[in-house]
Amino acid sequence: MRYRTRAGRLRTGPLALIAAAATAAGVMPFVAPVANAAVACTVNYQVTNQWQGGFGASVSIRNEGDAVNNWRLTWTFPDGQRVQSGWNGTFTQSGAGVTVAAPGWAPNLGTGATVTPGFNGSWTGQNRPPTDFALNGTRCTGPNVNADPTASLTSPVSGTAFQVGQAIPMAATAADTDGTIAKVDFLADGVVVATDTSSPYNGSWTGATAGEHTLVARATDDKGGVGASTAVGVRVIAGQAVQVSPPSLSVRQGGTNTFGVSLATAPTSSVTVAVARSAGSTDLTAGPASLTFTTANWATKQNVTVTSAANGGDLASATFTASATGATAATVEVKEISDSASDFEQAFLDQYAKINDPASGYYRTFPDGLKVPYHSIETLMVEAPDHGHQTTSEAFSYYLWLEASYGKIVGDWAPFKKAWASMEKYIIPAKADQPTNDKYDASKPATYAPEHPRMDQYPSVLDSGVSVGRDPIAAELRSAYGNSDIYGMHWLLDVDNTYGFGRCGDESDALPAYINTYQRGSSESVWETIPQPSCDTFAHGGPNGFLDLFTKDASYAKQWKYTNAPDADARAVQVAMLAQEWATEQGKGAEVAPELEKAAKMGDYLRYAMFDKYFKKIGNCASTSCPAGTGKDSAHYLMSWYYAWGGATDTSAGWAWRIGDGASHQGYQNPLAAYALANVPALKPKSATGQQDWATSMTRQLEMLQWLQSADGAIAGGVTNSWEGSYSAPPAGTPTFYGMYYDAHPVWRDPPSNRWFGFQAWQMERTAALYEKTGNAAAKKILDKWVPWAIANTTVGTGGQFQIPNDLTWTGAPDNWNATNPGANANLRVTVANHSQDVGIAASYAKTLLNYAAESGNAQAKTVGEGLLTALLAHQDSKGIAVPETRADYNRFDDTYNTSTREGPYVPTGWSGTMPNGDQIRPGVSFVDMRSMFKQDPEWPKVQSYLNGGPVPTFTYHRFWAQAEIATAFQLHVELFG
Repeated sequence: MRYRTRAGRLRTGPLALIAAAATAAGVMPFVAPVANAAVACTVNYQVTNQWQGGFGASVSIRNEGDAVNNWRLTWTFPDGQRVQSGWNGTFTQSGAGVTVAAPGWAPNLGTGATVTPGFNGSWTGQNRPPTDFALNGTRCTGPNVNADPTASLTSPVSGTAFQVGQAIPMAATAADTDGTIAKVDFLADGVVVATDTSSPYNGSWTGATAGEHTLVARATDDKGGVGASTAVGVRVIAGQAVQVSPPSLSVRQGGTNTFGVSLATAPTSSVTVAVARSAGSTDLTAGPASLTFTTANWATKQNVTVTSAANGGDLASATFTASATGATAATVEVKEISDSASDFEQAFLDQYAKINDPASGYYRTFPDGLKVPYHSIETLMVEAPDHGHQTTSEAFSYYLWLEASYGKIVGDWAPFKKAWASMEKYIIPAKADQPTNDKYDASKPATYAPEHPRMDQYPSVLDSGVSVGRDPIAAELRSAYGNSDIYGMHWLLDVDNTYGFGRCGDESDALPAYINTYQRGSSESVWETIPQPSCDTFAHGGPNGFLDLFTKDASYAKQWKYTNAPDADARAVQVAMLAQEWATEQGKGAEVAPELEKAAKMGDYLRYAMFDKYFKKIGNCASTSCPAGTGKDSAHYLMSWYYAWGGATDTSAGWAWRIGDGASHQGYQNPLAAYALANVPALKPKSATGQQDWATSMTRQLEMLQWLQSADGAIAGGVTNSWEGSYSAPPAGTPTFYGMYYDAHPVWRDPPSNRWFGFQAWQMERTAALYEKTGNAAAKKILDKWVPWAIANTTVGTGGQFQIPNDLTWTGAPDNWNATNPGANANLRVTVANHSQDVGIAASYAKTLLNYAAESGNAQAKTVGEGLLTALLAHQDSKGIAVPETRADYNRFDDTYNTSTREGPYVPTGWSGTMPNGDQIRPGVSFVDMRSMFKQDPEWPKVQSYLNGGPVPTFTYHRFWAQAEIATAFQLHVELFG
């Protein structure tokens, strides 16, 4: 995925719904998974026709509980509407209250059964739908039913420690969009321990036992609706406890390093903490031997310095214990590294320790012991993910790289294997998450729906009259792996289930939730997205879930749908190749062999990114009537922006779909991964043609980079087989590459997709790594021109000062591609508009320079690469390496759709729905209206002040991918230069 510190950068999967709605039998009612009880029901109320003063409506009731005899549905009209005549039930009305009794010919409603009374009525003024449906007195749920309240537990915060016997104070906020809050319950480990009926809502829990506990605030509204907060974990300790950070440390032989000490809870008087070696070698000592904490500074870390003896002996290790009278002690494991280890080896180990320190907050650990990295430690974060505690396939690929680098440095491959297991379990959809792939028909991959350059042209109409090609690899993949499931990462997870969609619309908090955001063409920025579940069961949104925001059809079906970001999967393959190389050098290749086999499998499925979106023939495709592909003539062999797949949740429904993408951005190309899948025996795909496809792809990717290289050296945007995503005719004179059209900013325009220097650095790192490992002449030719341009626009000073390119401005276009006689692109030019101190991209850029220097011997590239890494070390804090960022784009939090500029979240006229917490989705809502949880974030006051006319807010973000990129850049220097 693409991350940018100032604007939404990621564009993945526009119209990834595509064929999903094509075969549904009819509009389906809201159905939530509810265990059978005495009475449980869902209702879908729809106005079927309306005219001045009158209207017709239907009310679909589904019984989700035990069978109901003599059913009776009630509701209250909000605007004085009157029922005039009805059918499929006996209607009576008293004031605003309506009762529909079962007709004599159908008095009972069985479990799972549905009945649909209808009526004609009158209205004046407004005709809003009722919201308080009840079946035989029991409240029903549904898209038109009153919104549940929201709750946020504001105190304590996660990780807070309390002593046994100490009362734990709790505070919460709660709101209800269509009523009032009746009460707020405070739950500890699922049990109500306090209740408050008036704001401000407070509670206290006494009697907590020692251990880890989970706290939740649960609000109940005046109509019986219930909404719970995100869970908060706290520690209860038997007395005081000493805390250390990080809990593991490396120190160069003859050198020093530090760890921090603090107390877990406030003491009643000063506490002395003793620090001493409790096990291990006397070559390691620590000081000071004691630290004093008062009632004022108990939470402030005090540093302890560990010193290694400069005796040249065997590398030693030791355990240091920090203890205090009446307090639980804490330990730090310290290992020596060689005195010949470089500063960058020490820097890698320090950075690795910070990332893995539980106190830093980079991961969520699940009960199975597997960890999922957050996009960032901080939660108030909008750029590509629209919340910091989401995560992406990109983050997982960097998680793999971090652990592979650790294996290279210390020879321990268990963390790498654990990272792969986490990726496989949590972001690669399991069989249960993609249940109907066996219904996929490769001769009819998907129904065509055009993309549009404006959001207000959505929903996009499905058009079965446009021919689509055959999928040429589905059969060989099924033959190779024995099933029809896709082995690839979906791009976006809601790790903490912040939105509440749950694993498959079930609102469960047990697992990360697959979600999506971008769906609507090239103008949709992150500030204009509408979050939606990847498994759309119509439990949220409108009557058709979120589907009819994006595609338009006669009817809709419940469905699952996933979007793959090919650069992330390609990076995972790249890292697997490195892991195999490094582990084999250590005589441990067999340890990572299972992961190499899975990486080869991932690469086999990644070929879906090589095909036109609808498998149309590549080249000169300037209308929807261009020919459908047969065999491999629909393959462009590049890394496109996404591939996607989906199908019905109903296993008897009999349909599934798959699409590629015709648009390929230079920043996504990974010729090193292509080389690995084509040439490394352990990564050979099992399919009949996978290895050859990747050999072709490596050559094609390098050709495209050469074709896009400007006269200055930077790489221009990319290429598409489907102009504007609709197979339109491009402007006259548009240059071509194998018949595909040049696009200066492929896939999205807000902001322009090739403006950011980060895409240059990410892509060139892969090309430079290919050159370093193979001496590839085509890669060298590209780098020989790119590196001098980048260095000429870079400054590295002292004391951590550095500036790298940030925004790029493009003019002109490349020459038409001629493989036998490539043009010089004299008219394709780039200008660096401004510079930045983006720490993650500085590390990516440094990797490029170091790889290039190692193979070419270019001294300047090595000097600048090392200079960037040294500068990064000057920006260390307790959690990593970061610099403050101003976020002027946060003025878009409260933007609503502007019909003139066509900016802001667009919701079609007449469409309305709700988020799981009751936030409304309707015309005129803003970004934050659909994400009210941000207003409860501790950092929100800075944003609110900015929206009120105050200063631009500043944040210091710790993005996981950036911290891992920095660490692995340090490791790369160790690998290349000792």
